[in-house]
Amino acid sequence: QVQLAESGGGLVQAGESLRLSCAASGIFFRFNHMAWYRQAPGKQRQLVASITYDDRLTYTDSVQGRFTISRDNAKNTVRLQMNSLKPEDTAVYYCNAEVIRSLTGPKYSYWGQGTQVTVSS
Repeated sequence: QVQLAESGGGLVQAGESLRLSCAASGIFFRFNHMAWYRQAPGKQRQLVASITYDDRLTYTDSVQGRFTISRDNAKNTVRLQMNSLKPEDTAVYYCNAEVIRSLTGPKYSYWGQGTQVTVSS
């Protein structure tokens, strides 16, 4: 079992910054990717950014150039630096990790409990 602990959400004004962190604990061989998703009220959960074990990055168009995802392998932590925040970034942000317990074994996907990010205009 893997647990994901998120931190760093809060209330900020438009144009300000926040940094989210997600620390993974538990027994696994390696993560394939770690990602941040978000879900605004009445909307579907969407991918914000992801990073693979070999550093391939993906961003949704609306955050490109404003958000940066990074990882610290030694601490099994992924961070999301969010700059120039906009009211439309308001959502609950969820950490997701896909891990494997061996190179030939199955993949397992885990979710954090979510952290609220609110951007006021």
